[in-house]
Amino acid sequence: MGSNAGSVPFYLKTNRSFSAIRRYAWIFTVLIGLGGQFVPALGLLVPLIMIALVGMSLFKGKYWCGNFCPHGSFFDNLLQPISRHVKIPQFLRSRLLVAAVLLFFIYNMTNRFVRVYGLLGTDSFYERLGFIFANTYLMVLLVGGLLAVVINPRTWCHFCPMGTMQTIFYKLGKALGLTKKTDQKVTIKHPELCHSCGKCARVCPMQLTPYLEFSANHQLGNESCIRCYTCVYNCPAGILQMANKQKLMKEKAVFAENIFYEDFDVQGK
Repeated sequence: MGSNAGSVPFYLKTNRSFSAIRRYAWIFTVLIGLGGQFVPALGLLVPLIMIALVGMSLFKGKYWCGNFCPHGSFFDNLLQPISRHVKIPQFLRSRLLVAAVLLFFIYNMTNRFVRVYGLLGTDSFYERLGFIFANTYLMVLLVGGLLAVVINPRTWCHFCPMGTMQTIFYKLGKALGLTKKTDQKVTIKHPELCHSCGKCARVCPMQLTPYLEFSANHQLGNESCIRCYTCVYNCPAGILQMANKQKLMKEKAVFAENIFYEDFDVQGK
């Protein structure tokens, strides 16, 4: 089923940091965004992050967004407590805006790189290059932070150019068969036990509706899912998990075998 975030009446503020990285990665954002204004070389760490997130997306979709992203950590830990935490407007999720932001990002970065390229071979080249990335981080810190407070912590994530690139490379990974063993999705173990309470939707950082979107194979196929485990840990029935297709098939086989033996025992008695 398609996304239907409007089906829940409100959203819940809940813990989203289940690891030390997710709890403290925001320090990296502040260090580069603000510190990079004084020490531009700090910005040179950003290309490494870009390579890491794009590489990971080939195998695990937007897993980086939910588990490693410094900006995500900043939004979830520092700004969630003061966020209005309301529904994200549909136009901020639209494909038109997503495409426009990505194209502007590519144009803007290319234009800056061309200007800096003229300094290649000089002492100031790497400093100016780092300054480009530091400014970009600061922009996300300010714009994304403002949206996080007045709307929802993860508003920026819906049209973030890095998130869009992850989606593109995730599609490539699926086409190349790279995701078969590594792509873990939100999976409902026992659909018959689902209360349809909607809590998974009310705590979802991306305001998806897992309980309405599970496919025939009991998995959430929405490419906007950031695999953050928030819905898994907050499910009242405890029937959600992160699983790839192989794990899902194995569990189905074990479940079917258990049912068979239970029926056999009943008939034997």
